[in-house]
Amino acid sequence: MVGNWVMVESIWRYPLKSAQGEAVPRVFIGADGPAGDRAWACISADGMIVSAKHPRRWGRMLYVLAVLMTASPGGGVLICVPGAEPLQAGTAAADDALSGWLGEWVHLTTEVPAQARLHRLWPEEPGMMPEWAAGAGAGGEDITTVSGAAPGGRFVDFGAVHLVTTRALAELEADGGPADVRRLRPNLVLAVDREPVPGDRIRVGPEVTLRVLVPTPRCALPGAAQPGLASSPGLLRAIGRRRVEIPGLGRAACFGSYAQVLAPGTVTVGDLAEVSS
Repeated sequence: MVGNWVMVESIWRYPLKSAQGEAVPRVFIGADGPAGDRAWACISADGMIVSAKHPRRWGRMLYVLAVLMTASPGGGVLICVPGAEPLQAGTAAADDALSGWLGEWVHLTTEVPAQARLHRLWPEEPGMMPEWAAGAGAGGEDITTVSGAAPGGRFVDFGAVHLVTTRALAELEADGGPADVRRLRPNLVLAVDREPVPGDRIRVGPEVTLRVLVPTPRCALPGAAQPGLASSPGLLRAIGRRRVEIPGLGRAACFGSYAQVLAPGTVTVGDLAEVSS
């Protein structure tokens, strides 16, 4: 069944996992997602992927800016640590600056470990514990696998593209206070009058086709402080009231959707997109 036409409200990419994202006017979306998105990550001394899903340990990552220098020869990513000059990712100087900022030794890499794992702090807010992790306990620390990250790929949590809708953002804001899109870390923000559901196809612009896979389970990160945004437990409580069933896993607090790329191409802000089931 053909659905309604929607529009691409904004496009985001995150060259360094858990660092600030950058809004861009257009992006090429390949089979594995937006070009340059989550291509880099920090690895800690214990071999884990550094992630702000553990805000108490790694929340300062959200104050780091990573910029994809697509116009420079060979591309490259600049790492901007507060109070320091921008540094090229992949250099010892960038590793040292990040290690000093985070208070622990870290190493920047584009190589996904064979067994990609990260430290996670489960939220204490009601509803935020997914059924599959109930044994860990609200407010507890855990080590979990990163199912979307595989050797040769990128440091994504699950799907190649993460999308949210302006309608859902407005509903969340009405329920829990300001819901700045930076807290939700999508790749695409779509102006749409209904939430896409698993199985939906979304034709974005003249080239790209996506297929919605699953709702996006949420962690502690949306409530964490970042530049210009204070910590927001109220937002986590609002997300905790949006529990849905994920087939094969159980119920979880979700916001947004993961999608796979069926047809690659370039997407531009303002492009029309058609949602069909």
